[in-house]
Amino acid sequence: MNREMAGLVLLAALWGGSFLFMRVAVPELGPFALIALRLVLASLVLLPVLLWRGGLPLWRQHWLRIAVVGVFLSALPFCLIAWASLSLPAGVASVLNATTPLMTALWAMPLAGERMSLPRAAGLSLGLAGVLVLMLGRGAAFDVQSLLPVLAMLGATACYGWSGHMAKRWLPGLPSLVTATGSLFSGAVLVTPLALLNLPAHAPSSTVWGAVLLLAVASTSLAYLIFYWLIDSLGATRASSVTYLVPVFGVLWGAMLLGEPVGLLMVLGGVLILGGVLLLGWRRGV
Repeated sequence: MNREMAGLVLLAALWGGSFLFMRVAVPELGPFALIALRLVLASLVLLPVLLWRGGLPLWRQHWLRIAVVGVFLSALPFCLIAWASLSLPAGVASVLNATTPLMTALWAMPLAGERMSLPRAAGLSLGLAGVLVLMLGRGAAFDVQSLLPVLAMLGATACYGWSGHMAKRWLPGLPSLVTATGSLFSGAVLVTPLALLNLPAHAPSSTVWGAVLLLAVASTSLAYLIFYWLIDSLGATRASSVTYLVPVFGVLWGAMLLGEPVGLLMVLGGVLILGGVLLLGWRRGV
């Protein structure tokens, strides 16, 4: 296994682990406190790297647009995923997170002027079918209580899709490290006041603090740095193939460490979602 392939697998394992860490920590901390800690700690790790690479002037020049993109790239989707993790298993959340390319394709129509072609419609239909099968696999009754966490996850991936297009439009050519560090810092500034108004009633356990540190340092800061290195080594298109591996690790960590069941319908739902993503990628020649 060469270094780039090892980097892809490691990145998928780290991003897949983020759903495990949130599932462990959010019941004690709550969504806002957990995400504030994630954003603050991740920013503190990435800021020295940004300063070392001389990216501060670029951040100052584009700070407002980076901040707006950051709301939809980190603060809002992270909070939605954390809230959904109160009831969704880590494996299910990671599979739903794989709808990000589907949401990106949907946003491409109003934002980039792309049309609804047959392959695009087929890919989106497969993805939607996967979400429905995934809900059936959880025994969902399609009531409000069952739908809201799933809608929160889809809202998070819709935010990712929108911010990807807007970053391309508003911040062309800006280094990924500048965008990521600035968006994480902006998200921390936004979420921290909400966290202070929703502090947990009791001091979190050592297990929760460990999950927070791993979430912030490993699944956010380190993962971003690996992703930048992969973009430099492989290009953005090949580096983005990590999307296909993240749900595998999300399901694996949830099953191994939390004892989450992996049923046939859950696997089928994941296959349909990833099939839709692959079909969209094939259409674009990725």
